[in-house]
Amino acid sequence: MSENAPTPEEPRYEPPPSVGKLLVWILAFVLAAVVVVLGGVYFT
Repeated sequence: MSENAPTPEEPRYEPPPSVGKLLVWILAFVLAAVVVVLGGVYFT
């Protein structure tokens, strides 16, 4: 992300709250899945 393309509409990239919330949920589910998989590997 070293490209600096100036956009007249949005000076900096800020995703809408819905997209941010969705990304947080996706990250939470991925983290939970990784924890479950690692737990299954270590405890089995």
